[in-house]
Amino acid sequence: MKFTIRSVNVGRPRPWQWAEIGRSSIQKHTVPGPVEVHRLGIAGDQVSDTRHHGGVDQAVYAFAREDLDWWQGELDTKLHDGHFGENLTTSGYDVNEAEMGERWRVGSALVEVASVRTPCNDFKGWLGECGLDNAGWVKRFAAQSRPGPYLRVLEEGEVSAGDAAEVVHRPGHGITVTFVFRALMGERELLPRLLGVEGLAEEARRTAERYVESGR
Repeated sequence: MKFTIRSVNVGRPRPWQWAEIGRSSIQKHTVPGPVEVHRLGIAGDQVSDTRHHGGVDQAVYAFAREDLDWWQGELDTKLHDGHFGENLTTSGYDVNEAEMGERWRVGSALVEVASVRTPCNDFKGWLGECGLDNAGWVKRFAAQSRPGPYLRVLEEGEVSAGDAAEVVHRPGHGITVTFVFRALMGERELLPRLLGVEGLAEEARRTAERYVESGR
């Protein structure tokens, strides 16, 4: 399966009153590339809240242009590439149907689907900052189950806007980005199925383990 990297987007910490820690890097700008892809993220991008974001399991965040287009209709406004804080805006592939552990060749880098984005109040605050209707945003975003994946970097390399990307490995277990999101966002009965997934981010695995240990 081949698809396209429409844009590469990076951001630095900026002070915002609505941010949980007083600053956020959710505001991104596009860069043409080539941009270096490192183990902990894309060159020029810096995580603000390292307690809840970043690390090897959240090195790169991808979101589909097709999903941005859908939200444009819902929010009745123009959304540019990177508007949802993603590092890679993709086109031509439903990234929410990607399986955990799926591997993509992105430019010269090799990345692996490791986790999912869960909505937070900073996300809501950013949309409000942009003048958008963010009422009940966390619930609205969650209800669509199209969060986009976090990627870990297996092989460092470079990526540019317009680069071709390719799915080079698909595990075949059927546990997709959407499935994991649903499990983490309230459908707790799905959590035990996450334990058999190799390469799942440790935070998600711990959540599933705690659920199973509790006997619920």
